[in-house]
Amino acid sequence: MGPGPLSVRVAALCDEVGPRVGPSAQAQVFGVRRRLDEPLRVAIAGRLKAGKSTLVNALIGRRVAPTEVGECTRIVTQFRYGTADRVDVVRRDGHRVSLPLDESGMIPQRLGVARADIAFVDVTLTSDHLRDLTVVDTPGLSSTNTAVSANAQRFLFSEGSAPFDDDIDDDSVGAISGAEAIIYVFTQSVRDDDLQALEAFRSVSARLASNPINSLGLFNKVDKLVGAMADPWPVVGPLAADQTKVLRRVVSDVVPAIGLLAETTEAGRLTAADCEALRTLGQLPQSERLVLLASVDLFTSRECVVPREQRERLLRLLDLYGIGFAIAQLAARPQLASGDLVRMLFQASGFPRLKQTLDQAFRWRTDAIKAGWGLSSLEKVASHTERPQDRELLRDAIERVLQQPEYHRLRLLEVAQQVSTGSVELPEPMEQELTRLALSNDAQWILNLPSAGVDQLVKAALEAATRWRVYAVAGASPAQSRVALVAHRGFYLLSQQMRAGGGMR
Repeated sequence: MGPGPLSVRVAALCDEVGPRVGPSAQAQVFGVRRRLDEPLRVAIAGRLKAGKSTLVNALIGRRVAPTEVGECTRIVTQFRYGTADRVDVVRRDGHRVSLPLDESGMIPQRLGVARADIAFVDVTLTSDHLRDLTVVDTPGLSSTNTAVSANAQRFLFSEGSAPFDDDIDDDSVGAISGAEAIIYVFTQSVRDDDLQALEAFRSVSARLASNPINSLGLFNKVDKLVGAMADPWPVVGPLAADQTKVLRRVVSDVVPAIGLLAETTEAGRLTAADCEALRTLGQLPQSERLVLLASVDLFTSRECVVPREQRERLLRLLDLYGIGFAIAQLAARPQLASGDLVRMLFQASGFPRLKQTLDQAFRWRTDAIKAGWGLSSLEKVASHTERPQDRELLRDAIERVLQQPEYHRLRLLEVAQQVSTGSVELPEPMEQELTRLALSNDAQWILNLPSAGVDQLVKAALEAATRWRVYAVAGASPAQSRVALVAHRGFYLLSQQMRAGGGMR
């Protein structure tokens, strides 16, 4: 997935004005240009033992990030695509210490550099999962400390400020330049300090600009809410909906998941021998299966045809819920193929919804997020440059881009952010409609008409445009009116683009 049309236009602006400004502004303009070509960068945040590294491995499609608390889990680690697997420990002085992955294909537990001297760990992998996505694993927050560590601030949210611009090579400066989206991982119910921690991550992120639109909550380990033999999803649905309401001012959505099942299935960890062991367990009498699955101790210690060592491995891969789910499928369908079983476990993990949310919410929105960041960064360069001619040149170029109709997408994101954070209040149905308009290019979803044809959608978009226009001039406050006029134009443009044969992009 290459750069989208909005960020391509901003990149062209950089190419146009970069050679014409002074040396200081030029370096910054070309820095923005480089960043626009990079994949979407997603930061994974959350407290210790929430399952962040397990989620990282599922996103990468390989078990590379250590999941046990240790030296590596306390250091910012970036995972990006590369032509070879490589681990670089980036020191504070900019030097890199290269290490191989360990025998199990994971980041070594010992990095060979004093922790105080490490800026971050840069991991490149040949995983196709990383072609369009760079994943940043942040140090876990302890239950007593919700502050974002200085290391995480420096890595995730620096705009190239000291001490990094002079001391680290261009690749590292690019790596440190910020995240476009955050996934906040939590377990059980959201606590006040989870909210504080998420606010802290967002408040130090210039790129996110405290925008819940680009933040997602992951409700992890939902299998722990019920017993091993019970289905957690009927319980989880209402809980996730409640937590979405609690977090509506800090995240765009809450997605429930079982991270361990996602990691095991996405990273291809379940072997043929594992599946055969599960098949053997599925053939046991139901009474024996119930006893085995009553507790971890009974599952590992009870006499059984499957060796204890194999059962312990299954626990590490699937935990009791995953084992119980797999056994139930195999008991009902003894001839079920191993590949089909893995696919069913993947579905049971809830991870497909997370991937869909990333694709629909973050990944396709990358174009607008990056373009908006690029233009605001160039405006910042213009405001700080000492040469008046550079300032005028940059601002004229930015204004030309913003006058183009397709850049109304950026205005929509801006006002949707104001509404979603609560700085501008709207009636809830209008807030939801505006958010859909800002976050999607799917006219049926935006207009809440899932089976409508083009003519009906055009009519609905024009009716929505009229409704927002009336609201803007009748009864809205000045702030609400400004938001409503942006929404009015957005729905009008949507109707035009559907008539022309395309969605809103």
